Amino acid sequence: MEHFKVAVIGAGHAGIELLERLLEADFVDIVGVADSNENAPGMLLAREHQVLTTTDMNSLLVNSTEIDIIIDVTGVKAVRDALRSHMQESGNYHTVIMHERISALLLSLFNGEMVETKASDEFY
Repeated sequence: MEHFKVAVIGAGHAGIELLERLLEADFVDIVGVADSNENAPGMLLAREHQVLTTTDMNSLLVNSTEIDIIIDVTGVKAVRDALRSHMQESGNYHTVIMHERISALLLSLFNGEMVETKASDEFY
């Protein structure tokens, strides 16, 4: 594997810092960014870098077996549940769904201090 193929779900304030790091990495191909708000900060940043953006998360999942990691930074239980359901129904055993708490851990490590997110542990 030469590159990680990554999709990001959620492009608000929790997602933009992680998206900035992903865009800097030569070994990451961002296949798309989805957010219900087309003007979310991460959506604007993705478009600046000619990355596919969509307000319909499901459009990113059409060829989900080609995605290595889906990063869910929405903190929304319904989104998390929909992603899990899609993976099960499609028989996709390749793609990993990365929870927002893992994103928070990575960003905390990058920044040298705890980064808070809106996700609750009770939803996992």
